[in-house]
Amino acid sequence: MRILKLLLLLSLLTTVSFAMEIRTGDDLVAAMHKKYAGKWYKTLTFVQKTIHHQPDGSTTSEMWHEAMTVPGKLRIDFVESKVGDGILFADGKIYAWREGKANPGRPFVHPLLVLGFDVYGQPVETTIGQIKGLGIDLSIVHQEKWMGRDVYVVGAKQGDLTTPQFWVDKKDLVFVRLIQLGGRDKKNVQETQFNKYVKAKGGWVSAEVKFFVDGKPTTTEEYSDIQADISLSSDLWDPEKWATADRTYFKKK
Repeated sequence: MRILKLLLLLSLLTTVSFAMEIRTGDDLVAAMHKKYAGKWYKTLTFVQKTIHHQPDGSTTSEMWHEAMTVPGKLRIDFVESKVGDGILFADGKIYAWREGKANPGRPFVHPLLVLGFDVYGQPVETTIGQIKGLGIDLSIVHQEKWMGRDVYVVGAKQGDLTTPQFWVDKKDLVFVRLIQLGGRDKKNVQETQFNKYVKAKGGWVSAEVKFFVDGKPTTTEEYSDIQADISLSSDLWDPEKWATADRTYFKKK
């Protein structure tokens, strides 16, 4: 009993000490990276049901196949497209195929890739630079309750839900919420939630992602057939090989 109490006390002191070290967003990014260093999966595939919420309350849905390499690469294939439409994020650019035609790539850093995945598989300094590029002030940190759990909030003071910010679960150090400003005049509050986390090969995957604009739901993503650390062809991330890349990992399902 005495040993047990001592172990519990040491565990508590360690937790308190760790919590006290998180004073800035830089500290938090470093802690997220350190917690899963060498453990987080390198590749991920899943089937996504994309639900679009209409203003009248009705919904429509479509299926997507997604494949990812951490860090920085994500391929989305629209299952119902007969001409191979989809979206590719690779090497800091976004490419899109619509009606079978490719649009030229343009610079784009996907914030959800950075906060939900890349933070665990790339240098801390790279992630910090990308987050700053999102207009989030890493010097501001406070703590909140989110869905019954303790979280860190980076980028805004308590009670401020309009300034760009991101939220991270305090225990598991996984990203759970992002608030940004969008629209032509940058006055629309855009919120993303990573919910229903499940374990995946040394890391985690949010099996439900929700998007809101000014508090109203716009899109819900539901993930199934989640596979981590499977072999993926490097051609998947080459826009020149979009139509010919090996995608048999989905066909086997």
